[in-house]
Amino acid sequence: MSWPREAFDALRQIVLIDHRVNDLTDRVKTIAVTNEELDRRLNRLEAKFELLERMATRTRRALPEKSEK
Repeated sequence: MSWPREAFDALRQIVLIDHRVNDLTDRVKTIAVTNEELDRRLNRLEAKFELLERMATRTRRALPEKSEK
């Protein structure tokens, strides 16, 4: 191979690597956004369950004792 051909192939590889890195960057950004959305949803679910647990313990305490007959 001649040196101009080798130089062209090397530049071509650099351009391909740059394109792949840009694609991966976009994918990572998408994954990060999805992760943030899932984290927010999980936090809301946790808050709802905590509220339900607090309400359930209050209800149990508020119920009258069973009378023995």
